[in-house]
Amino acid sequence: MIGRLVLAALIAGMAAGLILAGVQYVRLTPLIVQAEVFEKAAEVANAATTTISTAPPATQDHSAHDHGAAAWEPADGWQRTLSTTVATLLTGAGFALVLTGVSLLTGIAITPANGLTWGICGFLAVSVATGAGLPPELPGMPAGDLFGRQVWWVGTIIATCIGLYIIAIKRALLPTIIAIVLIALPHVIGAPQALTQETKVPAGLAAAFVANTVAAAAVFWSLIGLFLGMAVQKFGKDTYAS
Repeated sequence: MIGRLVLAALIAGMAAGLILAGVQYVRLTPLIVQAEVFEKAAEVANAATTTISTAPPATQDHSAHDHGAAAWEPADGWQRTLSTTVATLLTGAGFALVLTGVSLLTGIAITPANGLTWGICGFLAVSVATGAGLPPELPGMPAGDLFGRQVWWVGTIIATCIGLYIIAIKRALLPTIIAIVLIALPHVIGAPQALTQETKVPAGLAAAFVANTVAAAAVFWSLIGLFLGMAVQKFGKDTYAS
């Protein structure tokens, strides 16, 4: 029975991920490509400044920059599109499995009737709550300590999910206050921020990326919830009954 529920989650998540890949190709990838132009220009300028200031012209050694050539990354075109599509398929499947696991733990079945609600809750916890402290970033934008951001990101999702769950099942004043405190606590603590906010990426480009990313995430999570409700109804509804 659990296997059929997992199958339902994989189908729903990958279907939502496939649609997200199309949205990313149309709305997000062009913004990322534009930002990479500014990022590479800044890297070239910084490398030139560093080389000039640390070594005489006759002894400059460019071998230190050769390590970048060994790091593979998808080229523009079909490689970037394929890698992005695979990543979104896996991400969709992963998030759908997480929603399914939460559903089993709480004993609240995901159905076609409440699937959208599940998706919206996922959007609020994973995209809105985390994005309030760590907005989506384009290449070339400053960022804080990676490990610290990861800890804050995971902690924010957990606290928000617990808070939303309490609000959903409790109607008393005290549990509601506790839920609000849990949701607000990560933002009171604050996410790790970059030491400097200097960047060559235009503010308008960064704002457009944030807006489009949030909109894409809203569509993505809504589809995960809707598709998961339908897939569970078809493949795994007996799991909850058992």
